[in-house]
Amino acid sequence: QVQLVESGGGLVQAGGSLRLSCAASGSIFSINDMGWYRQAPGTQRELVATITRAGSLNYADSVKGRSTISRDNGKNTVYLQMSSLKSEDTAVYYCYVDVREYVTSTYFYRRWGQGTQVTVSS
Repeated sequence: QVQLVESGGGLVQAGGSLRLSCAASGSIFSINDMGWYRQAPGTQRELVATITRAGSLNYADSVKGRSTISRDNGKNTVYLQMSSLKSEDTAVYYCYVDVREYVTSTYFYRRWGQGTQVTVSS
């Protein structure tokens, strides 16, 4: 199976920045879209950013202008660079990768990272 490993989370001060990484490994034939969700305590899961295979970008209004999503197709990795962090950004961040695992299959399946905690302190 495909495994996604997230890294880069932690405790940062308000106004600071961080860079989240999500690397996919395992039985990968090809990858389509990639992106990030987040969920704060007591809130609904929120889509943060997406990037298509061709590089088309989409951001949630709450992070637009402060975040950059990027990908390295050779490394099967998606990144989320965030700056000007605020308390509202505190959440568990989950990456996803839409992956095709078999040559004979035309389907892409969404695989999820384990989540990484981002805490922004004032």
